[in-house]
Amino acid sequence: MIIGCAGGGSNLGGLISPFMGEKLRGEADYRFIAVEPASCPSLTRGKFAYDFCDTGKVCPLAKMYTLGSGFIPAPNHAGGLRYHGMSGILSQLYHDGYMEATSVCQTDVFKAAEQFARVEGILPAPESSHAIRVAIDEALKCKETGEEKTILFGLTGTGYFDMVAYEKFHNGEMTDYIPTDEELAASLAKLPVVAE
Repeated sequence: MIIGCAGGGSNLGGLISPFMGEKLRGEADYRFIAVEPASCPSLTRGKFAYDFCDTGKVCPLAKMYTLGSGFIPAPNHAGGLRYHGMSGILSQLYHDGYMEATSVCQTDVFKAAEQFARVEGILPAPESSHAIRVAIDEALKCKETGEEKTILFGLTGTGYFDMVAYEKFHNGEMTDYIPTDEELAASLAKLPVVAE
């Protein structure tokens, strides 16, 4: 099981590339889980469509899972991974069923980060803590069922530049915001019309 945080895709793509190659060639079978923030859920609630890669609509169009190039997460979003879309390659792999995706709320992400820091002595970046959250959840499932699994997750940065977010979490000032279906529909309605 290989778990990585998913914002725009570079982190996750780098982590899964060699393993995905083995899966695509039929040499091994892995379970891939992309973990994204519930406040910016491009894979789990977005649309697989052509969209601009930037909010200024200057870059070329790319086919990706997207929330619309004008989508901006709520101001309280503190966990990184705020890009409106997902890498074209990862989007295609997800679309074709080669990997799963899930989304997590930021307070759960920061709880996992704190737990990880206490156990490992490393303060993880909030982005990586998305993967840590799901890795902990999957390990707890194994503990309940008695099943043994190898769980690999990506830890790609420290949280020292995110101390304000950690402070807000500790002070109980951090909240979760999940965009409504109506908000996402309004953003997706502005996607460019492309004949395929």
